[in-house]
Amino acid sequence: MHISQLSLTNYRNYSRLTLDLPAGPILLRGDNANGKTNLLEAIYFLSTTRGAHARADQQLINWLILRQETLPFARVEATIKTNAESFKVAITILREGDSIRKDIRLNGIKKRAMDVIGKLITVMFLPEDIELVTGAPAIRRRYLDSTLCQINRNYCLALSRYNKVLSQRNALLKELYKRNGHADQLLYWDEQLAYDGATLVVARHNTILELDAVARRRHRELSGGQEGLRLHYAPSFDPYHRPKPNYQLPLIMEELTPYTTAAPPVKEVRETFLAYLQKAHQEEINRGVTLFGPHRDDLHFLVDGIDMTLYGSRGQQRTAALSTKLAEVSLMQKTTGETPVLLLDDVMSELDAERRQQVIAIVDQVGQAVLTTTDWEDYDPDFRHRTKLFSVTMGQLEEYHFSNN
Repeated sequence: MHISQLSLTNYRNYSRLTLDLPAGPILLRGDNANGKTNLLEAIYFLSTTRGAHARADQQLINWLILRQETLPFARVEATIKTNAESFKVAITILREGDSIRKDIRLNGIKKRAMDVIGKLITVMFLPEDIELVTGAPAIRRRYLDSTLCQINRNYCLALSRYNKVLSQRNALLKELYKRNGHADQLLYWDEQLAYDGATLVVARHNTILELDAVARRRHRELSGGQEGLRLHYAPSFDPYHRPKPNYQLPLIMEELTPYTTAAPPVKEVRETFLAYLQKAHQEEINRGVTLFGPHRDDLHFLVDGIDMTLYGSRGQQRTAALSTKLAEVSLMQKTTGETPVLLLDDVMSELDAERRQQVIAIVDQVGQAVLTTTDWEDYDPDFRHRTKLFSVTMGQLEEYHFSNN
């Protein structure tokens, strides 16, 4: 899979850009705050229909356009080629008065976000993705949801339904507390929540097992064989009724072994989830919030048994996050039959020469990779000479040739 043409209009600091792109590696060099990361995020936006770090879609519209135009908009459009087809995806963000509207098109036909997510599959690593390890559990849940929605449409549908039911159930819990209502009114919503929640739990559980198998190898390579990484799923309720590990202490491999089996069937997980919900009715009414479910899950990154969220050095945390993102490439290829477009932002700056070569080896395995740097010397001459090079200056791209300099 690769993008053959990318067009940006009023997106972040890009007023207008149309770029023909080849398959294979593409390297963007520019000083900070010139638009390299914005371009990567635009590609990711086409893949997921959501901004990577924007709190609201309005933030994706060029700020000058927001100030100057009556009906400001931003548009991102791409032509994508896969093994089987070629298609166009376009997303337009329009501000109309105080509201923001998003128009999504596939080959010119208006679509829901659900119909477009995963048509273009991407894996993106940004320097701030260290927060995947160091940040709040919500960041890790969002990562799992973004990854799974690109490769599993049923997961995305279940997630959408689950979030709506969760909101309605939480509203009912607050209402029951105010008027001293009976917990039996929750039974219908318990069933609805458990129905889709079990689908999410099983998908997350099995996906993390697959990521773990590859991330272990990637991390050992990137750490020079010095460290062992494990990814450990921590659902808010355990379908197997196992005790939770104590992440405050180093864990030995034997303690993790019982957690490396595939999830039980969805039907069994649904029944277990339902039992947890019904047992917690009174406490949930008192607190006004649903205490169990995928919305309270977490993911742990363990290096030699030590939880990186709690104790890891910045270098260990960054390597764990990068290893996981690189493992995601293998997961997507295995699931979809297509290699994702790999987006790597300033990934080389903190790696030594040997680790840089290991990253390049993975770049060479995908159909297209877009990388950024502030220094051409982060990449060796051999890589630069077989790569499409662009210089980025204030939202403008210019093809660059070393042979002419």
